Amino acid sequence: MTDKEIREILENEEADIRLDEPMYLHTSFRIGGKADCFCEVKTVEALKKIIAFCKERGIDYHVIGLGSNILVADEGIKGVVIKLAGEFDEISDAGENRIRCGAGVSLAGVCVYARNNGLGGAEFAWGIPGSVGGAVYMNAGAYGGEMKDIVVSSRYLDADGNIGELNEKQHQFSYRHSAYTDNSFVILDVTLELFKKNKNDIFYLMNDTMEKRKKKQPLNRPSAGSIFKRPEGFYAAALIEQCGLKGKSVGGAQVSEKHSGFIVNNGGATAKDVKELIRYVQNVVREKTGVELQCEIKFLE
Repeated sequence: MTDKEIREILENEEADIRLDEPMYLHTSFRIGGKADCFCEVKTVEALKKIIAFCKERGIDYHVIGLGSNILVADEGIKGVVIKLAGEFDEISDAGENRIRCGAGVSLAGVCVYARNNGLGGAEFAWGIPGSVGGAVYMNAGAYGGEMKDIVVSSRYLDADGNIGELNEKQHQFSYRHSAYTDNSFVILDVTLELFKKNKNDIFYLMNDTMEKRKKKQPLNRPSAGSIFKRPEGFYAAALIEQCGLKGKSVGGAQVSEKHSGFIVNNGGATAKDVKELIRYVQNVVREKTGVELQCEIKFLE
């Protein structure tokens, strides 16, 4: 696979192609080796063509948004990494207090757009890193709100290059889960339903939400957000702290001293460091409490 081959397949489609791209530049963890090929696609047609190319050649591919919930191997990623940009970064008015967001739009961008247009309901997402597509994929949520509360429909590209749509209950939302976590569909865009609200009230709630985050979360260190899912009947951070693991380090990776549910990159952390620390935490928590911690982040290699 060469740069020329991919450019010929894409022809005149909007895309930016780079070989041996360092993935630490594209993850919130600031960790990761090189991707064989990094393709920033800016249209649905370009996305269709690059995926078809990969399938025909038997080449692995991964679609990412803002890289906020992934850990890339130190050895890098074989195949093609597809990043959604261009039209996937657009937000538009969909009428009746609804907005349509490309899958690559940041949640911060959604919140600002909603505030500027006097639309409430998305304030819980202020400060959650990542893209709309990723948030829908895992039903992201915080401070009493989840994506399931505001998503009314989403369009996707299936494995055969067909565009489909899910509506409301078809998303099968539950804790950190959606219909998309059970298939290989790529989310293209999402329609959110909000409600009219005073801009000043939205501004106040967004500020309040951010202040809570600053007090409780290690926002001054690279991380991938919460590392573990919430075990039924427990809180992962409380269990980790109970086991005396707050501040535990492996290499440059550390269980945050501010919030035990986060693992932070204290400088020079490798994916190997993070994986070893995750395994250590899981083993200690299992031995001391009998609770099995499941990872919330995805591992790419």
